[in-house]
Amino acid sequence: MSRLEQQLAAGQFVVTAEIAPPKGIDTAQALEKARLMANLSAVNVTDNQGANMRMSPLAMAALLVRQGIEPILQLTCRDRNRMALQSDLLGAAALGLENLLLLSGDHARFGDHPKARSVFDLDSIQLMQTVRGLTEGTDMTGKILHGAPRFFAGAAVTPEAEPFELMFQKFAKKVQAGTRFFQTQAVYDVEKLERFMGEANRLGTPVLLGVLLLKSARMAEFLNRNIPGVRVPQALIDRLASAPVPLEEGILIAREMVGHARRLCQGAHLMTLGHEERIADILG
Repeated sequence: MSRLEQQLAAGQFVVTAEIAPPKGIDTAQALEKARLMANLSAVNVTDNQGANMRMSPLAMAALLVRQGIEPILQLTCRDRNRMALQSDLLGAAALGLENLLLLSGDHARFGDHPKARSVFDLDSIQLMQTVRGLTEGTDMTGKILHGAPRFFAGAAVTPEAEPFELMFQKFAKKVQAGTRFFQTQAVYDVEKLERFMGEANRLGTPVLLGVLLLKSARMAEFLNRNIPGVRVPQALIDRLASAPVPLEEGILIAREMVGHARRLCQGAHLMTLGHEERIADILG
């Protein structure tokens, strides 16, 4: 059983963060960032985040295991068909990886290889069902595995997405498919978070609140224009715009959101965008 699973089962408030594998083979910087997070519950390793090509997250996560750092392996449906996804999952288990975050993934046209052909052979719910089948000892065709993997599989949710009912219906389907925990997209509207958690707690699956560090008013405005399901309130944009040091105000806002997570959720997932050394300041 992974540390993340143990802590959530014990009712502890967990904290995760994330790193991106390098665009190349030099892992020194990524590993140094991961070491700054070694005291957290686990560290997400992103999978060609934003549809931008980087080193395999499977390789990076295996390197974290060697360093004694617990990873959460992210896998997207964008780049692999069902055979490749199952192969990578079995390989992950053989390398000692248990925590997963299963995602659909951004379309390739939004990244640095816009001519790449997106696969999407499975969606994130079907991938979750596939993981459950593997842990029960069979592949997608029903063939018996010689040794079944053990996974603690999570999924993503966007609490501020509208319409609420449609978003929550998909959330419930992910729970039914076997999701063991959720990490949310960044949330800044506390009232919407309260509404979501009021419904989500009835299903009994832990939720880790996504806390994205805002570095400037310009960044907040960019999120509002370009990231579906993320909405930074004007009051927070004004705070960032008037702050003598916008990054410090952003850290204060992130700390406030962690406080709301402690009150409403089972954990927090920090997205610090190169400021991993400030995680302690965000946690307070």
